[in-house]
Amino acid sequence: MVTQQDVLQNHDVEALSESNNIDLTDDKLENGSKGQLIKVAGQLRDRRNDLNQMASERASARDDLNAKTREKVDEAQDHRENRDELNEQVQEHKESRNELNAEANELFDEVEQMKEDLELDDGKNIEELEDEIEQLEFRQQTEVLSTEDERELIEKIEDKRDELREKKEKVEDSGELEALIEEAEEVRSEASKHHQKVTELADEAQEHHNQMIEAYREADDIRDEADEMHELFVEAQEAADRHHEDFVRVQKRLRELDKQEEEERKDEREEEREAAKEEAEEIYQKFKEGETLDTEDLMKLQKTGLL
Repeated sequence: MVTQQDVLQNHDVEALSESNNIDLTDDKLENGSKGQLIKVAGQLRDRRNDLNQMASERASARDDLNAKTREKVDEAQDHRENRDELNEQVQEHKESRNELNAEANELFDEVEQMKEDLELDDGKNIEELEDEIEQLEFRQQTEVLSTEDERELIEKIEDKRDELREKKEKVEDSGELEALIEEAEEVRSEASKHHQKVTELADEAQEHHNQMIEAYREADDIRDEADEMHELFVEAQEAADRHHEDFVRVQKRLRELDKQEEEERKDEREEEREAAKEEAEEIYQKFKEGETLDTEDLMKLQKTGLL
């Protein structure tokens, strides 16, 4: 995609070409005619004005790019602040999670110890015993067994029922254990909630980090464009300054020529006055000698003040 900056830069490459500049040599300055110098002065003035306009456009474009750079840097800073704030929250939730997990571990250790004390871990648990009794009773009801096998099966069922009853009695006598298990599970659940927040906040912090990196990258790219535009501004301004200096030199030379012409005209007028004075003196001498003067002679005498 061609940007406005690309258009301006391409325009500058052509407009800043040396072929468009006005060359003023010392010989042209010193020996050129007044008419030639007046023409050169006009060319220098026009080229200077064009270059100044170009420099102004480049400065404006550069300033716009610098403003965009600052906007991107500010955007990156906002993402940095959000990331850091989220990371602080992540750390807080991590600490809470770790504290709660440690507390839950201690509670579950107490649960295990209490189970050992109550011998609840010996043999099968209540659910397993109930399943086995159900399977044995189903076998008794559905299979054709010998008297001996059926008696053994009934004894086995009774033994399992006795074991189940003993287990249930122990559990019923261990209400404290159930409360401890519930408390441990609640603490572990609370720790899991903090862990979930850690994950969510860490993902959000990472997203802000990625956006910060992207904003800084864009700021660097725009800053590079601004630097290039500044170089074009400097080139145009320096060229404009050179043309202005040459314009001033030509103007000074023209004033010198004007002064020389004025001096020459002054000398000519002085010579004309001297010649008129000499002629008038000759006419006056003739007048004193009695010669008749015509009107033109009389006017020359009046003009020089001899009459």
